[in-house]
Amino acid sequence: EWHFYCLRVRLTHLLLLLLFYCILFRKKIHLSMNKIIHINDIPLFYAAKKNSVGCIKKLLSCPSTNIFERGALGETALHVAVMTDNLEAAVALMDGAPELINEPMTSELFQGVTPLHIAVVNQNINLVHHLICRGGDAATPRVTGLYFRKRIGGLIYYGEHILSFAACAGNEDIISMVIDAGASTRVQDYRGNTVLHILVLQPNKTIACQAIDLIMTRDVELDQSVPLDMVPNYRGLTPFKLAAKEGNVVAFQHLVNKRRVVQWSLGPLTSNLYDLTEIDSWADNMSVMELIVGSHQREARRILEVTPVRQLVSLKWNLYGKHYFRLLLLLYLLYIGTFTLCCAYRPLKDAPENYTQSEMDKTIRVQKTLQESYVTHKDNLRLAGEIISILGAFVILLLEIPDILRVGAKRYFGQTALGGPFHVILISYACLVVLLCVFRACEVQGEAVVMAVCLVLGWCNVMFFARGFEMLGPYVIMIQKIIFGDLTKFMWLSFIVLIGFSTSLWMVYMTQAPDSIPAYRSFPVTLFSQFELSVGLIDLPVDHTIDTPPIVHVLHCTFSVVSYILLLNLLIAMMSDTHWRVAQERDELWTTQVVATTLMLERRLPRCLWPRLGVCGLNYGLRERWYLSPVHLKPSRRVSSKMLREKLHMKQPKLFELWSNIYGTASAIIRRLKIKGFQSL
Repeated sequence: EWHFYCLRVRLTHLLLLLLFYCILFRKKIHLSMNKIIHINDIPLFYAAKKNSVGCIKKLLSCPSTNIFERGALGETALHVAVMTDNLEAAVALMDGAPELINEPMTSELFQGVTPLHIAVVNQNINLVHHLICRGGDAATPRVTGLYFRKRIGGLIYYGEHILSFAACAGNEDIISMVIDAGASTRVQDYRGNTVLHILVLQPNKTIACQAIDLIMTRDVELDQSVPLDMVPNYRGLTPFKLAAKEGNVVAFQHLVNKRRVVQWSLGPLTSNLYDLTEIDSWADNMSVMELIVGSHQREARRILEVTPVRQLVSLKWNLYGKHYFRLLLLLYLLYIGTFTLCCAYRPLKDAPENYTQSEMDKTIRVQKTLQESYVTHKDNLRLAGEIISILGAFVILLLEIPDILRVGAKRYFGQTALGGPFHVILISYACLVVLLCVFRACEVQGEAVVMAVCLVLGWCNVMFFARGFEMLGPYVIMIQKIIFGDLTKFMWLSFIVLIGFSTSLWMVYMTQAPDSIPAYRSFPVTLFSQFELSVGLIDLPVDHTIDTPPIVHVLHCTFSVVSYILLLNLLIAMMSDTHWRVAQERDELWTTQVVATTLMLERRLPRCLWPRLGVCGLNYGLRERWYLSPVHLKPSRRVSSKMLREKLHMKQPKLFELWSNIYGTASAIIRRLKIKGFQSL
């Protein structure tokens, strides 16, 4: 009874506490609703929204008016006037309450937004002019609200400063006004992004490029030691590198052309010097080539076709990379061949007479002991091969582990362009070879299993070297996508179907004698038999000489329809779709593989085997940078007759009509002359 009484007291206490919180929550909702209604009825806000200058002046002259009263978003009356583009109301508020000019919004979403931020984004040049003339601060205010932060699912990212807002809007007059008002072109937000970084991330690429030109022109006037386009953010990315990482081809090409130096021009030929700074990976661990290979954006691969990236990749691959990679293939084939011979000729001896313990064990040869394994000359030759295999495994681990630590395991193993699955295979192979050495030294019986897995992994890794050949490289990527994409989905669906039908069949055969149908003697065997049946490895395991329940035939027919017709054809359709998608990206994937392979070789080969490409700028009186000088053929300026007619029709309609009559008469005369000439012949 005492326990029951205590329980009742506790329940009563919990119910009272819950009731108290419900009442409190209701009061909070009621207060917040009243507050919103009160905010919507603020007279000064209403006058600013309706652009009523007279009401604004009367309200400002009234002592009871609170000019700093804020709305639901932390806005003031001046924010409301600027948001609705009411110039007269905004001017009246600025004249009557100049304290509001630099007052920011205070809500969590819009923290730091000033009236000048809003006017700049709305491209209201008159309002911007009035705000600046009346003391609007164009340099200090920063927007820190969550709505303007760069995040997944975010709608806009304009940075924090007024200049970055103006640059994203793209109005050149407003940008110049803001800079003239004291805004620095080198401001950085919480990510370290400058105005150029933010422009690179904007969707309207044409406006962004125009704003980049204007801001860089104004920045040159400051005579800074480091150009604005070379200033990195907190992740070490300059605007140039960020454009490559995000796949902004337009901005990347625009910045490349701004760094270009015209060398000479001869008729249709022209030679330009392209600055390789930040592009070439020879002296930069975070180069454009590295960023493109590691980028998740498909558009980033298109930058590999932009001059001079395309020429640089081609030179590196054809002059050095291709030959070194194929030499590496030859060395790997010799290595894996040596390991295979060591496995094929592993030390075995005849099994002793008392070894076989069951009738099912047919073993006739067993592994030798460590002392017996290295006696003859053949054993010494095998020992040399085993030493090579062990050293090769350690070399593989020493080469792979630093790259994993440098790039990160998720990116290193997950990206197809970097060879993802093959690195898993190679590291697994090397670890198993080391384990095999331990087994041999400790005389552990069972090294045959480890050897079998090592041989499969080692020879499968040969497919990694297919990326060195244009014909085979994309097909290896196709195999990876099918295995880790289509086949994985198919196996999950097949597993569900197999579990269902295997369980249902086992319910029938679990009451039968195990020897009646061996394929269904236990549930694990039934599951494996159904798997073999689904892939067509065995015939239908049904014995018509014994009594078979009708439900078995129904289950087999249903399983055949689902497994053979539905799932198998679904897999074929999925693989066809993958093949089509990879075929569309064939050239891009091949180029990306070439770049990834070139970067891998550059990191692992000594500098003396990989000279720097290009020419030094000092040879041409330029800065100490490296340049590439491809020769281009100028596009022809010849205008087609169709384009000429369209331009003439748009600009001079009467002249176009006269020209059309003359052209028609001349064409008719030429046709008649041709007909007469043909008749005379």
